[in-house]
Amino acid sequence: MFQSIENESIAEIIVKKSKFIATLYEANSKDEAEKILQNVRKKYFDAKHHCYAYIIEKIEKCSDDGEPSGTAGAPLLALLKSANLKNVIIIVTRYFGGILLGTGGLVRAYTESAKNAIENAKIVCKDYGVQFEIEISYNNLKEIQFICKNLDISIIKIEYQENVKLILESTFEAKKELEKSDKILSQREIKQLFVTIHS
Repeated sequence: MFQSIENESIAEIIVKKSKFIATLYEANSKDEAEKILQNVRKKYFDAKHHCYAYIIEKIEKCSDDGEPSGTAGAPLLALLKSANLKNVIIIVTRYFGGILLGTGGLVRAYTESAKNAIENAKIVCKDYGVQFEIEISYNNLKEIQFICKNLDISIIKIEYQENVKLILESTFEAKKELEKSDKILSQREIKQLFVTIHS
């Protein structure tokens, strides 16, 4: 289980006429993080810098994007670590205001804007999970729905055919508990994913 965010978060500060826009996104793969970064660069195409850091699984990466070495990327990465966040990318876009901030000023500005974005975010717990399909009889639908509710298993889709097919999302642990039911006629795994755990 790990901490991540539920929704995109944004914060903006101005330091000596330079504007710093920090955006925090969930990213569950390196490709997803790179795509988010491309989109931010397109959105703020006229900005001078797009400094970033991300932690995805065991992958860590950061960039100063033209700022003096160590003034942006590394502080952003350290901030994600101190917040115990995983599977996220933080991007801080800077519009240069014409006044040099110095290395200390840059570190403070990038850190403050990113910290504000993290504070604005809704932090949630996530776990490794799975999306899977089960088939049950019509008579057992209410009972299976009750079990899913108790196990915090999300019902994504219900199809009414000869029998009832349900597409579910859950942690592996909850899936094992559901499998103890003798009401399931068949099942198949669709894909692995990350499941939000609501307390």
